[in-house]
Amino acid sequence: MPGTRSAFWFRRDLRFEDNHGFYRALAASEEVLPVFIFDPVILDRLDDPADRRIDFIHRRLVELDARLRGAGRGGLLVLHGDVSRTWSEIFARYGLDALHCNRDYEPYARERDAGIAGLAAGAGVAFHAHKDQVRFERDEVLKPDGNPYTVFTPYKKQWLAAHLREPARSYPSETLLGRCRGAALPPVPSLESMGFARTDLEAPPATVDVRRLRGYGRLRDFPAENATSRLGVHLRFGTVSVRDVVSRAEEIDQVWFGELIWREFFMMILHHFPHSAAAAFKRRYENIPWRDDMGDFAVWREGRTGYPLVDAGLRELVATGHMHNRVRMVAASFLVKHLLLDWRWGERWFASKLLDYDLAANAGNWQWAAGTGCDAAPYFRIFNPVTQAKRFDPDTAYIRRWVPEIGTPDYPEPMIDHAFARERALRTYRAALGGRDAT
Repeated sequence: MPGTRSAFWFRRDLRFEDNHGFYRALAASEEVLPVFIFDPVILDRLDDPADRRIDFIHRRLVELDARLRGAGRGGLLVLHGDVSRTWSEIFARYGLDALHCNRDYEPYARERDAGIAGLAAGAGVAFHAHKDQVRFERDEVLKPDGNPYTVFTPYKKQWLAAHLREPARSYPSETLLGRCRGAALPPVPSLESMGFARTDLEAPPATVDVRRLRGYGRLRDFPAENATSRLGVHLRFGTVSVRDVVSRAEEIDQVWFGELIWREFFMMILHHFPHSAAAAFKRRYENIPWRDDMGDFAVWREGRTGYPLVDAGLRELVATGHMHNRVRMVAASFLVKHLLLDWRWGERWFASKLLDYDLAANAGNWQWAAGTGCDAAPYFRIFNPVTQAKRFDPDTAYIRRWVPEIGTPDYPEPMIDHAFARERALRTYRAALGGRDAT
């Protein structure tokens, strides 16, 4: 360790506490340069300068930078530019021996990181990637034959067995912050300098509310109840430790605990089957003749379908960047099954608006709704948005919050009859699949 200079590359792990890769860098080095890079490849995909996610990341980086400076360290090196060129400049300027980061499982991230690893090798810098955003990754939970699971229930069984067999450990990275670079670094660039702006962001707290979550399994499907964790954005950007959250969930509520395993299942599906990010997991579902109707898509996006639960969810999404999970399923099912519009249209719309957007979960859940994914259920699961509303919002408290004009002449009639839409979807799927079921 004496004389070793390392960098730690923050990405989906914006915290100092229990950060695996950050801990490894600090423990192995005399001095660590903490780095975050705003990647134009990612930012250029965003259409709205007032993107709440970029605002969330920026606010968090400002907090981390201030903590380091307040502790007499140099701050956080936050840059905006081509990732390869930026790292070449960092290698040349700071004389590093090693670069540490935590692994990301999305296709673009894997390609990017492979390129940076090669760049580092060419500069004589050791590249180290660590597991941090999941409890189990890559090849840690596999079938006995060594292949990845594609059905959740057996995956969960093996995941739980591994969890019992290998207790999670924490990484006290926060105790080693004194090894961060002491010389002053440039200030965090403004949002405006990168083409973005401050937003109306109201991020939920990064805390586990034990009292509320003890009712998770009983109340999670009722959107009017404040019964979910609201930790999605914090898990997405790593402002909480997944190891800590998993440990707390195991103690508090088994249904919530199972949802965290679902999260890892989708992440590993994406890792092993990267095509599922943008194509049907079950390839023959690419034969479905989706309707090409941008008018219907606009009505759905704007929450004017005439089905109150669907409309409430879509309006909540635009207004807040959040949508309750039960409502996400109903809204997604409506787009794909009632309107016969391509699930990828909906996936991209959610991707543009969700504060907690995660490619693995979003693509996985949209394919679940479409019946094109790895879920074992057949394609004829079609939610009735009227009965879903009666069951899960019986007092219409959630609906009336987001659709105040319900029951007045200002609210539209349903854009399509449920029975007709259901029969059309079944007929279309059967024809595309040659009369076969989903499996």
